Amino acid sequence: MTALPAPTHKKLGLVIDLDTCVGCHACATSCKEWNAGGYTGPLTDEDAHGRDPHGTWLNRVHSYEVDDGTQSRTVHFPRSCLHCETPACVTVCPTGASYKRAADGIVLVNPDTCIGCKLCSWACPYGAREYDHGDGTMKKCTLCVDRIYNETMAPEDRIPACVRACPTGARHFGDLGDPQSAVSKLVAERGGFDLLPETDYKPVNKYLPPRPRKDRDTAPAEAMAPVAAPGSAVERFFAWVDGALAR
Repeated sequence: MTALPAPTHKKLGLVIDLDTCVGCHACATSCKEWNAGGYTGPLTDEDAHGRDPHGTWLNRVHSYEVDDGTQSRTVHFPRSCLHCETPACVTVCPTGASYKRAADGIVLVNPDTCIGCKLCSWACPYGAREYDHGDGTMKKCTLCVDRIYNETMAPEDRIPACVRACPTGARHFGDLGDPQSAVSKLVAERGGFDLLPETDYKPVNKYLPPRPRKDRDTAPAEAMAPVAAPGSAVERFFAWVDGALAR
């Protein structure tokens, strides 16, 4: 089985704002486009226009209706690898193909040594691993490692493709191991949280909760606070998502 490196100081990851995500799927399509020819590529599709279309996507978006009895809203929930600090997908790998980088904490799969046994996908509670039927190996989000370190690209492009494409600025990229980084400050200010914290896999990626919807003309400033009240519809929604992912 594969060993983990010592805890990394640099923890590159994403912060996803569920308040501003509109479910447009730009993150998913840009990810598919970039990674079809990048580090993870190709990302194959099977019977794309037939009766059983399926394929490999490293980023997916789910939409849920949340209703607290007085109002309802749609919450769009992007899902990809969370680049956990203690990922079970790495430690179950029998060949060492799944590994965590000591330099920046990114979790990757070596396609040359992956045998497609799917143990990593069974171990991941987030459903973030994808089996590529085209080449018989496992695929996952790489944080666009072939973009973020590419010095031939313009500085503004050295971010994951999903972040670059997001039209509402709902996705943020940075070092979550640095408490002074922009992403770490955003998590602290908005009450960012881990997904399925009870698993103790310590995901690096964080989610920012939706803000309560109020009448902008009459709501006082404090009513727009981002933290969900205990027992609120938003809090119940995330409890449900945790349960759904744990099944």
